[in-house]
Amino acid sequence: MAENHSIYTQSAVIPWRESNGKIEMLVISSRKRKRWLIPKGIVEAHLTPAQSAAKEALEEAGVEGELDDTLLGVFDYPKWGGVCSCEVYSLRVVKIRETWQEDYRLRKWVRPKEAAKLISQTGLRKIILRFAEVCQQI
Repeated sequence: MAENHSIYTQSAVIPWRESNGKIEMLVISSRKRKRWLIPKGIVEAHLTPAQSAAKEALEEAGVEGELDDTLLGVFDYPKWGGVCSCEVYSLRVVKIRETWQEDYRLRKWVRPKEAAKLISQTGLRKIILRFAEVCQQI
């Protein structure tokens, strides 16, 4: 049997802020509000993966901020009958819009350990926890 290669390439962003000296991460609901996730989408041809992820944060979560184009990690998951490989970056949130393109999604600010519990993708959970550890050292 042939090895299963990634067919789709996505990028995602962990939106975060500091509140009362502690890191909080923003998770959003899936389209049908059955799962919690972070903003992600197909990498657009005219954008870098990090820029594309920041665009998704604005569209899906209504947040803008300081994008860090340092790759935090990559996780794979099944999607559309294939495998999706998703690069993850971080975005320090500086602006939260009251209305945005996909404002049917719920938003929830949580501590990193809670974010990891809410996220179903194992690879992404590991990236979130590793990012949280680094943030605590800043």
